[in-house]
Amino acid sequence: MKLIFLGPPGAGKGTLAAKVVDIIKVPHISTGNIFRSAIAAKTPLGLKVKSIIDSGRLVDDETTIALVRERLGQDDAASGYILDGFPRTIAQALALADFSEVDKVVNFDIPDAGVIERLGGRQTCRECGTNFHLVFGRPKQEGVCDTCGGELYTRDDDREDAIRRRLEVYREQTAPLIDHYRKQGLLVDIDARPDAGEVVAIFRKNLGL
Repeated sequence: MKLIFLGPPGAGKGTLAAKVVDIIKVPHISTGNIFRSAIAAKTPLGLKVKSIIDSGRLVDDETTIALVRERLGQDDAASGYILDGFPRTIAQALALADFSEVDKVVNFDIPDAGVIERLGGRQTCRECGTNFHLVFGRPKQEGVCDTCGGELYTRDDDREDAIRRRLEVYREQTAPLIDHYRKQGLLVDIDARPDAGEVVAIFRKNLGL
C-alpha cells in the first residue's frame, strides 16, 4: 500500500506512521530522514543537500524530488510506503505522480488550537529525535529520553509564535494538496484530535485494514 500522510505540524503524523508501519509492513519515509540518510551515505545528491543546508538555504524542489525518487526505488519500498513531509506543494505532487502512483492520501485534521496545545508542550531528544510531551506523554525521568538517555529540549519552532507561523506556511503551501487529492478521489479524512490509539483504530476502519 502506497500512502501519503498530510496534516499540519502537530497532527501526529510521525507518531501515527510509526504505529501504521507495524500494521501494513511498509517503510515510513520522511523527507528529513531521506536528507539525513543521503548525507550520511555521501551520495552525490546527499553531498548536494549538505552543501545547501550548510549554506542556510532550503532544499529546492528539484533536489527533494530527486531524493524521493531515489528512495522509493529502493527494495524495501517496492511493496509500498508511507510518505510523510512529501509532497508539500502541488508541483511536488505532480512530480511524484510521474514516478509513483499512490493508493490513498490520509489527511489528519486538527484545529489550530489543538496544534498549539500539542506542540507547545513537546520536548525532543537531542540525540535520537524521539518526541515526548509534558501533558500527553511525559518521559519517565524529567529532561531525559526514555529511548537513549539523551537530553530533552524544546525546539525553537515549538514555541507558540513559531507554531503560528508554521501553520500559516502550511495553509499557504500544503493545504491546497487536500483539494488536489480530494478531486482525484484519493483523500481520506481522519480526525487527529483523539489519542494515538483511537486515531489508529479510525485509520484501520477507514482504510479497510
